[in-house]
Parts: sequence; structure tokens; C-alpha cells
Amino acid sequence: MILSVVEFWQSAWPAGLTMLAIGLVFAIVLLVASEKLKVKVDPNIEKITEALPGLDCGACGFPGCAQYAKAVAKDPQLIGKCAPGGKECSNLIAEILNLEVSGGGAPKRPLVHCRAHKEDKKFYGEYQGIATCTAANALPPVQACSFGCLGFGDCVSSCKFSAIEIIDGLATVNYEKCTGCGACARACPRYIIDMVPFNEDAIMVVACSSKENGKTNRSICQVGCIACGICAKMSDKFTIAENLAEMDYAKYQANEGNEKAYAKCPTGVIVYRGKGAPEPRHPAKEKKAKAAAKAQA
Repeated sequence: MILSVVEFWQSAWPAGLTMLAIGLVFAIVLLVASEKLKVKVDPNIEKITEALPGLDCGACGFPGCAQYAKAVAKDPQLIGKCAPGGKECSNLIAEILNLEVSGGGAPKRPLVHCRAHKEDKKFYGEYQGIATCTAANALPPVQACSFGCLGFGDCVSSCKFSAIEIIDGLATVNYEKCTGCGACARACPRYIIDMVPFNEDAIMVVACSSKENGKTNRSICQVGCIACGICAKMSDKFTIAENLAEMDYAKYQANEGNEKAYAKCPTGVIVYRGKGAPEPRHPAKEKKAKAAAKAQA
């Protein structure tokens, strides 16, 4: 039996109307639910995220900039944790949160407390194990100094910015690329990399971590600290503790006393690090060169 168009419409429209009504009810329910359940986003979080450098380096202690932005919006005490952004970024965040930031301090950058290249070190043999500092540090040392840079590059592989490399067995920071994220310091199994406030583009460092006495250090490294105390006599920024000279970076600033300590250090363990840092002294090589020139004269 074939229904006419009129008969079909008369039988179908109630069902269609019912479906339309049900759809409308569901739409209203979903609209109300979306408004009720909608997560309100703090507009400050978006502004802070835009103010951050977007490097996701983890220096702040959070997985990335987005997570740090949420945290600092909730707890302003976290302002200043972004090392790559520095003081300028901290000021921007404080302005967004309508706060004032006092001080801020100098940006921190890594200092490698070792300056010995392969030719400066004494070795007992050749290491042929897993080529990582962590693995080499867990075994009896083939390198006579048990405090110095192992040179296998755990710090290099940890850096997202290619700001550190191994040059002739020594971890060397490229301060033009460095953001101060601190990944290299965390990766070093011998803890010879420190994050230090850079009050100037280039600052001094006692590039040694050895606690051996002076006689032992002389026998295993040409450029190690021998705890002679000359630097401490020249400047109150230096102290001697556990057979090792140390610099007080909280008080550091270039002055005449520091320069005298740099010039008088008998092993050249005091060096400059940072942008535009001069080539370090190498008294042992200088002595050999003078002796060779005297022999030829």
C-alpha cells in the first residue's frame, strides 16, 4: 500500500517534532554543563607564559615554562627562578602580578672547577669502559686526580643549547650560548661545575676541586691548586680550606687584590671565565719555554 505525501507527513511529523525537542533539551543541558564545568583560566598565566623565554630548560625546577607560569601565578615567591630570563623576566612577571621585586641579583652561570687538559694530567692507564663520566667515576680511577674533569661529556649531553663541549679532555662552557639552566652542573658526577652569580661578563675562578695536598697535586697535575695561600694574602676574597683555594663569589668584584692573586698564582689555577675571558696563564709551560730559550742562547 503506497502512502500519499500528505499521509506520510501526517504520520511522521509528530516523531520529527519529538526528536527536535529532545535534541534541543540536550543542547541546553550541554550548554549549561559546559558553563558550570568550565575551568577558568587565570589571564595572568597567559601573560606570564608570553613573558618567559619559552626554552623549557627546567632551570626553574618545573618541566617547562607553561608549568612555571602556573606555579608563579599562584605563588609569587617563585619569581626569580627563571635563570635564562634573568632580572628582566622577573620584573615583567612582577609587573603582571602587580608586585615589586627588590634586588634580583646577578644571573647565574656555570663555572668548571678544573682547568686541566689531557696534557696537564697524569694517567695510570687508558679507560676503555662505558664512555660516560658517571660510569668512569664509579670505577677505580685511571686518571691520577680523582677530583678533576673526566672529559666524557655527561654535561655536554645534558645541555639543550650546545653551550658546553669537551676540548682536549676538559669541559668548556660557551658563555655566548649559555642560558644558565644548570643542567650541566646537575649532570656532573664529580660536582665540579657550580652555578655562580656573574656580576661581570668575565669573573675569576679557582679552576680546581682537588683536596690533595700541594706535593701530591704537583705530581699529578700541572695546573692544580697547591694551597700555597698566596691568593689569600693578596685578596680577602680568597680563602684556603681543605688544601684548596676558594673564591667568595657573593663578594666578588674585579679589584687590584684579585689581579695580583691571578698574576702571582704559581700554577695558574686562578683563571677568568665568561664572555671575553683572556687566555689562562700556564706557568709550567712558561718555565719550560724560558728554559729552552736559555739553552739555545
